[in-house]
Amino acid sequence: MEDPVQTPTDLDVLRRRVQQAIDGQIAGATQSLAVIGDETAPLVSAVSGLLSGGKGLRAGFLYWGYRAAGGADSDALVRLAASMEFFQGAALLHDDVMDRSDTRRGMPSAHRAVAALHRARGWAGDADRFGEGTAILAGDLCLTWCDELYATCGLPAEELARGRRLFDTMRTQLMGGQFLDLLESARGWDGLDLDARIASARKVIRFKSAKYTIEHPLLIGARVGGTPEDSLAPLSDYGLALGEAFQLRDDLLGVFGDPEATGKPAGDDLREGKRTVLVAHALDAASHADRETVEGLLGRDDLDLAGVEAIRGVLVDTGAVERVEGLIGDLADDARKAVGRARESGAYDASALDVLEALVAVSTARHT
Repeated sequence: MEDPVQTPTDLDVLRRRVQQAIDGQIAGATQSLAVIGDETAPLVSAVSGLLSGGKGLRAGFLYWGYRAAGGADSDALVRLAASMEFFQGAALLHDDVMDRSDTRRGMPSAHRAVAALHRARGWAGDADRFGEGTAILAGDLCLTWCDELYATCGLPAEELARGRRLFDTMRTQLMGGQFLDLLESARGWDGLDLDARIASARKVIRFKSAKYTIEHPLLIGARVGGTPEDSLAPLSDYGLALGEAFQLRDDLLGVFGDPEATGKPAGDDLREGKRTVLVAHALDAASHADRETVEGLLGRDDLDLAGVEAIRGVLVDTGAVERVEGLIGDLADDARKAVGRARESGAYDASALDVLEALVAVSTARHT
């Protein structure tokens, strides 16, 4: 076992250990599929390919929630943390199908890759439907392996039982958040003022991203580690604020990020027609002509680089980017203040809180 992670600069150490746990879970669970035969290889590849080389953010927050509660480092803890990565894998696989995304982390998304395999082998039927069906099953497999790894990580059963309610809540609420995102895209913003549009966008952020990215993994770790439920408020406040800031940064990167760094084509979020806080501010402040430009281009599958640049110009010129940057800064400050309240409570390990405070900058950096 490698030395325990002590600071955010050592996150690569924890990430490697989490990856080893992921690989071990896939290798062991794949034995259950071996009796079916080699035909299931594309299904397993869809999972292993996606879960190779990720940031390990959710695993990291579960790990540090446990350490903040006073729990010790162990390989069993790392395996528990790795269960969060399988949960994210399920969310990404399903989300890419729903959003019809072509790429993920610089590679073809799972449903596109499997569709290409179908075509290359000359199989019968619709290649795209085959790819989508396989990706959905791969996501379901991730949910199964997430649950299995949680239960068999090696920590005492009584510890795991403390976190189970939050674990189940996390999974249920993410599905609700995913549906909320679909619903908002379908019914649009017609008739809503700026405040209502921003409230709608931030509600999607909270339940589709912020809770399962930071708040819930952190709280699960803390509860498993022994923190009483009535002492969780500072960590909950931290997780919600930082989780929203993280997603707002991701929204900016989805429009302005370097494809080499984001792993997605330039302006991909614009093609998907995502109704974000960024877009809400731009539409509110834009001239009639600029508003028509954005509304006419947003959500078009054939949006080219010139169209992306046109929308980017409106986002910058209206001050929407500046407003979102300001909101990210305010939320980051809220997260730091929550760490301060956690310190004052005396309920948490000080060195773990140091890491959580430093992770604010890591999670909201402009290259995240």
